[in-house]
Amino acid sequence: MLRFAKLGSAATVAAFILTGMASAQTVLRSSDTHPDGYPTVEAVKYFGELIKERTDGRYEVEVYHSAQLGQEADTIEQVRSGVIDLNRVSMAPWNSLVPATLIPSLPYLFRSPEHARNVMSGPIGDEIAKGFEQHGVVLLTYYDGGARSFYNSTKPVNSLEDLKGMKFRVIQSDVFVDMVAALGASATPMPYGEVYSAIETGVIDGAENNFPSYESAKHFEVAKNFSLDEHTIVPEVFVMSKVSWDKLTPEDQEIFKQAARESMERQWELWDARVAESRKIVEAAGSQITTPEKQPFIDAMKPVYEKYVNTPELQDLVKRIQETEG
Repeated sequence: MLRFAKLGSAATVAAFILTGMASAQTVLRSSDTHPDGYPTVEAVKYFGELIKERTDGRYEVEVYHSAQLGQEADTIEQVRSGVIDLNRVSMAPWNSLVPATLIPSLPYLFRSPEHARNVMSGPIGDEIAKGFEQHGVVLLTYYDGGARSFYNSTKPVNSLEDLKGMKFRVIQSDVFVDMVAALGASATPMPYGEVYSAIETGVIDGAENNFPSYESAKHFEVAKNFSLDEHTIVPEVFVMSKVSWDKLTPEDQEIFKQAARESMERQWELWDARVAESRKIVEAAGSQITTPEKQPFIDAMKPVYEKYVNTPELQDLVKRIQETEG
């Protein structure tokens, strides 16, 4: 009887250990350069809520906002190597690694944010996503990065001529550097976190971004002239390290994909509301919004398209994007 009692006790312990293992929680770290409350940050938090609920708490997502884990270039390397699990970044820094990402980064490619959403959430977005896996990440979904426009500290920009000789910060992308050069201005790539002081001290005249970024980073305090030229609508990407992805079961991978899709739809709602709110804030603070005629800007992009849309495959991709409704 004593022998059986010992066996029973061992079985109980083993069952306890196995139960504990089955319910063990894995905490995934996710990076974002934007501040807490920003639509992409809130969308990833929502993604985490869905993951925790649908895996019965086996997975949890901790969102490190405000560049706590580094600027975008740093976090891209971290997610590729598996140091961090998830990352929300602009698509543009991926241009040198995934050639197809150059196309959605092209100026004046998308007619509107709605057009960009239709393209990136459909077959074309899936096609571009495939190019990420060979670089150590799985693209879970795209977020709306908004329409980017120029803003500066010196004068209103009402025409192409007004941009001549000005110096603007751009994200680290050859497409953006060449775009600014084609407009007659100078491009200075630099980390997002350095832009405010660079404008304030006159190192650059201004930068280019969307209303929520212009407002949340307080750039409107040092650059009061916002020109609504809407030159690019570059999607944001939400990626997962392949190291972390490969640890998921096929069932959990499906849960992650679906949760990402739903977080994308939530981000769209949050984004639209934030754009309207941010514009009100900066206008109330004294920012001057001008709307230049876009056609001269579009015409100036011919050399940019000739340089980057340089294969039949990329030309076909541009054509299919332009033919997509939206």
